Amino acid sequence: MSKVEQEEPGRVATDDSPAAPPPGLEGRVSSAIRWSAVNSLLQRLAAVGISILLARLIAPEQFGVFAVALVVLNIVLSVSELGVSAALVRHNGPVEEMAPTVTTLSLASGGLLALICVVGAPWFSNAMDAPEATGVIQLMSIALVIAGATAVPGAMMQRNFRQDHKFYADTAAFVCGTAVAVVLAIMGFGAWSLAWQRIAQNLSAAVIMFWLTKERFRPGWNPVQAKELLAFGLPLAGSSLLIFGVMNVDYIVVGAVLGTVPLGFYLLAFNLASWPVAAFSAPVRSVSLAAFSKVREDPELFQKAFGRALGLLALVTVPACVLLAALAEPLIRVVYGERWAPAAAALALLVLLGAVRVALELGYDFLASAGRSKAILVIHLVWLGALVPLLAVGAHLDGIRGVAAAHVVVAVLIITPAYLITFKPYGIRAGALGVRLLRPFLGGVVMVAVVLAIRNVIDSQLLQILVGGAAACLAYAVVVFPMRHEIIAVLKKRAGA
Repeated sequence: MSKVEQEEPGRVATDDSPAAPPPGLEGRVSSAIRWSAVNSLLQRLAAVGISILLARLIAPEQFGVFAVALVVLNIVLSVSELGVSAALVRHNGPVEEMAPTVTTLSLASGGLLALICVVGAPWFSNAMDAPEATGVIQLMSIALVIAGATAVPGAMMQRNFRQDHKFYADTAAFVCGTAVAVVLAIMGFGAWSLAWQRIAQNLSAAVIMFWLTKERFRPGWNPVQAKELLAFGLPLAGSSLLIFGVMNVDYIVVGAVLGTVPLGFYLLAFNLASWPVAAFSAPVRSVSLAAFSKVREDPELFQKAFGRALGLLALVTVPACVLLAALAEPLIRVVYGERWAPAAAALALLVLLGAVRVALELGYDFLASAGRSKAILVIHLVWLGALVPLLAVGAHLDGIRGVAAAHVVVAVLIITPAYLITFKPYGIRAGALGVRLLRPFLGGVVMVAVVLAIRNVIDSQLLQILVGGAAACLAYAVVVFPMRHEIIAVLKKRAGA
């Protein structure tokens, strides 16, 4: 049995006294979060701008073709390195003996999965009634090879809290990918321009990651380590596959039941609804697995770390999600144009899903740091099993809005309670989390009321966005103002770290 499987919830590994956080940990985590926050915010703002431009250059049906290819890539990427890179991030000791085996596993799995995608692309595209997506899928399979090659450098960046290096890699990826996409879109390449954008992004990011990562690990093989790595990584890889299945099976259902044009509308809505997740959750998730792992031997600190992180995440995520949901229709019409208006039908509900995802993804990292990879796997098996039939029912009853509603029902009524049950051995209770989330929740309710009132008295959709957004944010600030003491305390503690 591997070391990972021997760990027990709340177990203190060394002595009778709680383990103190490693010296300088909070300062490193704070710096990493700042870099990651800047990175995520700039990347999302820039991505939204580029998506608006591309939406006006590329027809909805071409976005649908790209969505079919994206389903394949995202699902396969989730298991491209078999989950073993997370073991490097989680491991508190030297990694020199482990990294060569991780490198071998990552390269081998990435190459094999790319070959499977190339061979299976015609079958999948025909099953989705989009045969024109075959070549796009085959092109985008190159990303799997790149992902396998960069798994270890990426894990070392995360392990060492070098989110500044990731910022440089992501910036290079954005610049190169945007240039390729815009030029090809203007030339009329449609879905191919989006596929080449993805390849350009991955290649340029890989170059920067290898350049900035000092550690170099050649492929190697240790059978004992490989067995332990796979014992930990395969359940996580299975969970990641299920997560991407959960987040992409809706594309399959929409494409198969409703067609590629509604799929294009749904893709736009889902991407826009994911903005808060990427902008606010991603900076925390970039360090949460490593940070939770550093304090997991102190049960009290381990528990408090999750509650504090969730409360602060909710503070910034709730207003962004509420604004997107309450202003969905005018936002789509003003920013993307009238031809994309049907996307607004799903946007409001998908934003609610995004808000729930922020909390669930943080819970995923907490359980992974505790070594509970099998529990994560079971939760996501339940998620996918419950979701698929409800998505089909939703699509038949209410189109893309019904699909979005099915997503929300499963996430809120089934998966959230499942996480709460799994948290119990670590002293995390629903009531305590509810106290931390109460003011952000009440602030969100007030924001909705303010936006709806303004939309009733102002006809101009642009003014609805500007006036409604400003007034709602002011109302939210008033409601959450008492939380300022906790925020200031956290900032002072980090400043002194």
